[in-house]
Amino acid sequence: MKPAYLFRCMRRKSNYHPSPALPKGERDNTNSQFLPVRMLVFFLVFPLVIQVLPLGEDLGEMVFSQETKIIGKVYDAVSREPLPFVNIKYKGGKPFTTTDVDGNFTLTTAAPTDSLDVSYIGYKTKKIGVKKNTLQNINIYLDTDQLTLGEFVVLPGENPAHRILRFVISHKDRNDKEKLSSYEYEVYNKIEFDMNNIPPEWKEKKLLKPIKFVFDYIDSTSVTEKPYLPLLLSESISNFFYRTAPRFKKEIIRASKVSGMQDKSVSQFMGEMYQNVNIYNNNILVFGKQFPSPISDNALNYYKFYLIDSVFVGSNRCFHLQFKPRRKQEFAFSGNMWVSDTTFAVKRLEMTIPTDVNLNFVKALNVIQEYAYVPADSSSKTSNWMLSRDRLVVDFKIDDNRKKSRQAGFYGRKTTSYKNFVINKPKSEDFFNRVDNLQVQEGAEVKDEKFWETARHDTLSRNEKQIYKMVDSVKSMPIYKAWYQWIYIFVTGYKEVGWFELGPYYKVYSFNGVEGNRFRAGFRTSDKFSRWMEFSGYGAYGLGDETYKYNIAYKSFITKKPRQIVYLDYKDDLEILGQSANAFTSDNILSTAFRRTPLNNMTSVQQTKVGYEWEPFPGFNTKLFMVNRIMTPRGSQRYNFVGPNGTDTLSMNNIISSEATALLRFAYDEKYIEYTFARTNTGTKHPVLSLYYAYGGKNILRSDYEYHKLTFNVSDRFRTMPLLGYTDYVVEVGKVFGKVPFPLLSLHGGNETVIYDPYAYNMMNYYEFGSDQYFTAQVFHHFDGFFLNHIPLMRKLKWREVITGKALFGNVTKQNQNVLIFPETLSSLNKGPYVEVSAGIENIFKIFRIDALWRLTYIDKAYEAVYKAKGGNRIPKFGIMWSMQVTF
Repeated sequence: MKPAYLFRCMRRKSNYHPSPALPKGERDNTNSQFLPVRMLVFFLVFPLVIQVLPLGEDLGEMVFSQETKIIGKVYDAVSREPLPFVNIKYKGGKPFTTTDVDGNFTLTTAAPTDSLDVSYIGYKTKKIGVKKNTLQNINIYLDTDQLTLGEFVVLPGENPAHRILRFVISHKDRNDKEKLSSYEYEVYNKIEFDMNNIPPEWKEKKLLKPIKFVFDYIDSTSVTEKPYLPLLLSESISNFFYRTAPRFKKEIIRASKVSGMQDKSVSQFMGEMYQNVNIYNNNILVFGKQFPSPISDNALNYYKFYLIDSVFVGSNRCFHLQFKPRRKQEFAFSGNMWVSDTTFAVKRLEMTIPTDVNLNFVKALNVIQEYAYVPADSSSKTSNWMLSRDRLVVDFKIDDNRKKSRQAGFYGRKTTSYKNFVINKPKSEDFFNRVDNLQVQEGAEVKDEKFWETARHDTLSRNEKQIYKMVDSVKSMPIYKAWYQWIYIFVTGYKEVGWFELGPYYKVYSFNGVEGNRFRAGFRTSDKFSRWMEFSGYGAYGLGDETYKYNIAYKSFITKKPRQIVYLDYKDDLEILGQSANAFTSDNILSTAFRRTPLNNMTSVQQTKVGYEWEPFPGFNTKLFMVNRIMTPRGSQRYNFVGPNGTDTLSMNNIISSEATALLRFAYDEKYIEYTFARTNTGTKHPVLSLYYAYGGKNILRSDYEYHKLTFNVSDRFRTMPLLGYTDYVVEVGKVFGKVPFPLLSLHGGNETVIYDPYAYNMMNYYEFGSDQYFTAQVFHHFDGFFLNHIPLMRKLKWREVITGKALFGNVTKQNQNVLIFPETLSSLNKGPYVEVSAGIENIFKIFRIDALWRLTYIDKAYEAVYKAKGGNRIPKFGIMWSMQVTF
């Protein structure tokens, strides 16, 4: 897994839904994966290579002979309970560390030192003497630091923690930085990715001999300590700006450094804009799952609270509250928070997720946040609590069902610190430029080490400093390049060959009833050829119809900011009219392998397209196209019409259309990470609106018809109660104005495979229904295990429930019913709406989803008899479909 992706999932809420009805050529082709493909492949390959490659002795020398190394554990002096997240540092302040959730720590330095400083909120700071240049094991016991607060009234029979919590909730608007008129600060972000829990037997493997230095962290006196090997590291320095009215954010990345990579797409992500968890929000997204905040308005519905103590935290007197989930395996945190006794602001927060929560691949997650009281101006008349330090540690385990105790896993660590606060001094209107609210300064990726030594808020450990050198060396090795190629092929479908990429492999062979066995070879130019333009194309041949098909395409940037692209495309190939825009194409091997009915109705399409894309600011995208299509029926399909005498049936060879189309897509506050032509949609909290318009002109390039098409689409994701999961919906309305034949109507997307398509009508056949005016609504609700988590025998499976409902209303006006004779299997929806529902289980073995589907309308015997008599396939009333998805 890639670390940037993992932390982005902490807050991601993507609303991108392919439109069920928009033409494939006009739908948004935003890359659905989070990071560019090359980065994804890097993060997949590197952890594999590091396990088996000889890195060279110079890279292994991370442990020096003259070191002071302390391994130990910190306890409460009275209860003898281990203390997590205790701050431990050598005399002088650097290096420093914190204890893990079990109170364990390891700290190493080559500098001469003779003492440790140990501090923890609510406990007295302790100084511990140590011996220089030796390995020692020390258990540390801390004494509580109690104080007596002023009078605090607690009603009889009331939990005092509940009363304090209500004060915290009532003061949220005063203490939440998002309520300020404006603020700005400097941000330092550091993300690290480590391999942990390395089995001891790996030490004896010959292939791992060059990286034996990692085993120096293991000591027989501390069997609970988890060794880890730093693999990847990224850092950034940025300035972040916020304004309330109107609400706007801006970030300027001044410096960015990623082990093994120098790229602006990575630099954009590394800043504050994409990584922010606000405890004052009612709900917090963690890996796509909604967790209620422990200070949400309804926190008492999800948590149990306890008043533990009253202590000084720095110069602030605070209440120490402890919280834990009310019920097992629910999406809720457990932990501690310290609340100021005067402002009722959170001073410090430590929380984790329970080990039994229904979350994939995550063994543990720990969050530590510290807040500082910051004056808003020089007179200090107004102040606010600002997040000053934020630390997140995630322990990933790929297979948490395995009983093997020494299974290797991965740590993901994110450390963020803030300083140089400026409050309630807004920038000018010109400063907040919607066209570019996330800027990477020129040269941000190539800052030298002298800059980083002075700019970092913290110093790097010795192991962290070695990561950059280690990654660059590994990437230059032949075996890394070989593995990179194979995984790149698997992920993208293409093989890199110099300036070109050949593929995709999953379209090399397919089969359908028109072409028989079909073979295809394709290519596209790579980034080595150009980062400003791309050529692509393919050639195909069917053994059954003995006909060649091909495509050639070109696209090029005009400018990258704002995004402007021109497109040229020509193809001569077969299409399935009336297929979902989200479905596998007919020449995909999966369509061949999992088709439930023979594919005999296809259309030969000769298409010429010229296009222009313009994105004046993030979230608003415009695409303009001129498209000429010559459609010829193939297989059992015919273009028949009634002759002038009203009795003869005549045929036409093809239909020619020439269209000018426009697609406008607006998603407020949506952000992207750019990488050549591909880009990553990082989501939005707001609805996504799409408007599609097409004008078909008659006698333009031999076109036959004049018409207008208009389609409006809204999609969004919303969450109600945190424990009930989330709901996605898609609503769309469309109309065709003018007199057109059935191939130019809206042919609603069916599905004749056993692979579930979320945006198709899965129980509808191809060419079954068409409309010139329609309305559709689709609703998908994911319960995230709400019901199954309450069944003891089902909890361990971590299955999750999902239900869907789809309704389609439509009609064909009288003028369009007889332009061409409808195929015998094509009908209008004049008898009422088409409706289907489904219920399914997802997260089976973490990757599979199984759905049971029911078709509720157009299943009466009369309709089915007529449909079959006209040569149609069986009307599916019930079906079982499967799909694959990988989520947390």
